[in-house]
Amino acid sequence: MALYDDVVNVAKQYLGPAAQKFVDRQISGHLSVDKTQLTAAHMEELAKWCYTSGKLLMDDAKAQEFSRKVKALK
Repeated sequence: MALYDDVVNVAKQYLGPAAQKFVDRQISGHLSVDKTQLTAAHMEELAKWCYTSGKLLMDDAKAQEFSRKVKALK
């Protein structure tokens, strides 16, 4: 689950204590996989959803930055 942990750590920079719950929702709701099945192949789609959902909670520039950091994870 190292990749999942990396995603949560990035999300914590933007969402604080709500990060894990946010990431879990994006993975289960949009990727339809369990967090233990998360792979590098999922990062582009996950980044898209982190941006789309994240911009509801933060300004657009921060959401784009968050998305880029998630996309860069492998």
